[in-house]
Amino acid sequence: MGAIYEPSAAEESSIGSSTTVGVIVVAAGSGTRLGAGLPKAFVALAGATVLEHAIDPILRLPDPVQLVVVVPTDRLGEAETIARRVAGSAFGNVRIVAGGGNRQESVLAGLGALWPGVRTVLVHDAARALTPPVLFERVIEAARRTGWGVVPGLPVTDTIKRVDEGGRIEQTVDRAALRAVQTPQAFPKDSLLAAFRVAADRLATATDDAALYAEAGHPVIVVEGEEAAFKITTPWDAQRAERLLGERPVPTASTHGGEGTGRSTLRTGIGIDVHAFADDAELWLAGLSWPEERGLAGHSDGDPVAHAIVDALLSAAGLGDIGSVFGTSDPQFDGAHGDVFLRATRQRLEASGFVVVNVAVQLVGNRPRFAPRRAEAEALLSELVGAPVSVSATTTDALGFTGRGEGVAAIATALVERR
Repeated sequence: MGAIYEPSAAEESSIGSSTTVGVIVVAAGSGTRLGAGLPKAFVALAGATVLEHAIDPILRLPDPVQLVVVVPTDRLGEAETIARRVAGSAFGNVRIVAGGGNRQESVLAGLGALWPGVRTVLVHDAARALTPPVLFERVIEAARRTGWGVVPGLPVTDTIKRVDEGGRIEQTVDRAALRAVQTPQAFPKDSLLAAFRVAADRLATATDDAALYAEAGHPVIVVEGEEAAFKITTPWDAQRAERLLGERPVPTASTHGGEGTGRSTLRTGIGIDVHAFADDAELWLAGLSWPEERGLAGHSDGDPVAHAIVDALLSAAGLGDIGSVFGTSDPQFDGAHGDVFLRATRQRLEASGFVVVNVAVQLVGNRPRFAPRRAEAEALLSELVGAPVSVSATTTDALGFTGRGEGVAAIATALVERR
């Protein structure tokens, strides 16, 4: 585990020694209960991912903080793209790290990425994506004032019953002394690290970091929470969040020192793919099998048209590239055909709030003769992508590797739109 982004000396010095607060955003969960088919932090809500909504208020705090985002290993590139898009010139304050097998391991990975000057650390769940900046400010102020652990909480309004294993009521619990706790939770960094070491020695686990902190003998106080800081766990929670987000602008770098206008919904991307001919391979090109033609070498089916389209779509949506999303180390893509990658890419874009407008591909090579099957290829690719795909073919007049018949290249451009 480790950061994929390390700030340069110039960037780190620009943050200054005055930055003593770090915020760890834990976004490494699977999101199974949400049922979206991908990690919760990367699900789209109101035109932006949950992660974008979660880090936006942190970047709007009046005093700069270090932001550490903890994500699944296979989402590091996507998370960096998201953070760069939202943070803009403030990205020098951000690190992206891979999480562990459980929450405690993920928080420890985040703690390990904090700069030495950080004294107070906030741990925040990305699933509480609507948390307003005022709650971060309230927690930071209380932690600085007391030197204790600080947890936001709301009074419990429902009547609480204690029941036995069979569901029989044993007791009505006095709710006056109860609080439903939220995040961000703040702690002195060194004390929190010590509490995690104690928990590791005891093989202890807890549902939140404040429980481990208190179990290690450190004091924790509760400050007033915010209704908006609810946790997005179920589809109903997501619908509630989307309704509340409907009136908010999409988080963009323009809010945090970037140069974007912040409201454009159209984005373009480009993808290039090259494969060499191989005598022992079957040719797959533009999603079609070419049984009488010499094949192309590749980890999957070596289809440069399909692969270039995938790269163009991911590039346009800011979701990484084919190598980071469908790595060659993943055995499930060994020998996979282009339709597998195109369907998966389309699903990923739609889950992140994008729809494909159109794709154009230029195929470069001497063989096969593409024109007789152009209409067939375009129809298939358009169906897979869910938008018009046009493919043209050309040669290089015997120049370069394609002209010498050593391989085939494809260049794709894509236009996508935020819903």
